[in-house]
Amino acid sequence: MKCFDLIVKDQVAHVVMKRPEKRNSMIKEFWDELPELISDIDNNAKARVVVISSIGPHFTSGIDISLFYGLTNSDALTEYERNIQAQSIFYNEVKRLQITFSVLEACRLPIIAAIQGGCIGGGLDLITACDLRYCTKDAFFTLFETNLALTADVGTFPRLAQLIPEGFVKEMAYTGKQISAEDAKGFGLVNEVFDTHDQMLNKVFSTANEIASKAPMAVHGCKKMINFSRDHSTFDTLDYVALWNAGHFKIEEVQEAMAAQKEKRKANFIDLPKK
Repeated sequence: MKCFDLIVKDQVAHVVMKRPEKRNSMIKEFWDELPELISDIDNNAKARVVVISSIGPHFTSGIDISLFYGLTNSDALTEYERNIQAQSIFYNEVKRLQITFSVLEACRLPIIAAIQGGCIGGGLDLITACDLRYCTKDAFFTLFETNLALTADVGTFPRLAQLIPEGFVKEMAYTGKQISAEDAKGFGLVNEVFDTHDQMLNKVFSTANEIASKAPMAVHGCKKMINFSRDHSTFDTLDYVALWNAGHFKIEEVQEAMAAQKEKRKANFIDLPKK
């Protein structure tokens, strides 16, 4: 793959953005490779947790704007036809990009983002679709699209507004200014801030390993319910979680969890089924 490396160890899948010389910008291949990777890990139950990180001084500089160049430059079309179709073609392309990050949210596995340096534009879209976010103290976050006379459109607004207070979302959106790691922690955008990249990754993989030690179906149920509750009423969520447990409750898993705790050993849980 051009944009990513994948390392699977101890039931943790580590997805690494590997274009530091280009600040891990989101080129065309990025949008094809990321959903392919995540779907393969999920569909084939290759891991219990996913970690997304990058190499280089910056997490990502966001969408490569050249992605939108030439969308309607087809020799088969007249200039009139291109003008008529331009808006629809752009809309369809944005919808395709949105799916890339929606795949992260739909994934049955928890996804953890490890962020250093700039998390710019599309980078915010990416991390807000993740379940947990950790960063280094040099990290900064910006809805840079506003500075380019664009409205962020790949997932930031519906997700960011669920993570931090609306006033801060609007300040970031209207001004396009950088938000520091300290402020991001204060807003609740990131779980924890670390002095160094190594310290951050140690925490990230410690958390990932702890999650991987739990019953996969129970963790999947937690993610499903938390995401469902965000978009539905308390009444509907309570009903859904009751139905979920009625269909997925396994006394054998509960017994194994209790036995492992009593015997002070690692529990032997069943992995999620392949799709």
